[in-house]
Amino acid sequence: MLVDSHCHLNYAGLVEEQDAVLDRARNSGVTAMLNISTREREWRDIVATAERESDVWASIGIHPHEADAHPDIDLSKLIDEAEHERVVAIGETGLDYYYDRSDRDRQRQSFRTHIHAARETGLPIIVHTRDAEDDTAGIMAEEMEQGAYTGVIHCFTASEGFAHKALDLGLFISISGIVTFKNAKDLQTTAAKLPSDKLLVETDAPFLAPVPHRGKTGEPAFVADTARFLAELRGETYDDLCQTTAQNFYKLFSKAYP
Repeated sequence: MLVDSHCHLNYAGLVEEQDAVLDRARNSGVTAMLNISTREREWRDIVATAERESDVWASIGIHPHEADAHPDIDLSKLIDEAEHERVVAIGETGLDYYYDRSDRDRQRQSFRTHIHAARETGLPIIVHTRDAEDDTAGIMAEEMEQGAYTGVIHCFTASEGFAHKALDLGLFISISGIVTFKNAKDLQTTAAKLPSDKLLVETDAPFLAPVPHRGKTGEPAFVADTARFLAELRGETYDDLCQTTAQNFYKLFSKAYP
């Protein structure tokens, strides 16, 4: 039992051979994949993939890079789209101050709107954060005071202190192939200490292919390599880590429970 909790099956590099990508994932032991949206124009295709493939699920959301391009995104639109039976999450959303491809105020506004949608629908929120730890943690804490919600910090690369803040709010943390990189010593130290009951694994495919696939187009099959590395790092067996992270996936994304 192995789950890729975050991938982009409809992105260039994967969509052209999506059937073969899915076959390779299944042959590697992957039993479920969460296909993530980042722009409104993707929603229909991403949901259609989930409708067609029983082991693929969908999210609905706007990436912080796309906040300027979606000034009219509103709460009701997110809630309406999330009613689909194959949609199990809101996002990805969050803050990205590294690239600053969208105005920061608009990113923050979009982030809060997504959190409101998560609260209203009861679906978990998928959070992207880069070079924005303080604002991300602050907004999440403020919004939690307005009403409970749950979610995951995807592709975690932040500080150990931020990890504790997210965990204190009840959020999960997802580890990508970055943890296998030689220069990811701080991340490896943090990942080794994360509580088992809050841990997920992902690829963020087609990005961030783990060792030994660096330089290649990432794909869901590679989550097995990340899981093997992470299990060794944490002193666990591969089978136990796969089982635990899969159970956590279905706990968080309960709408996807088989």
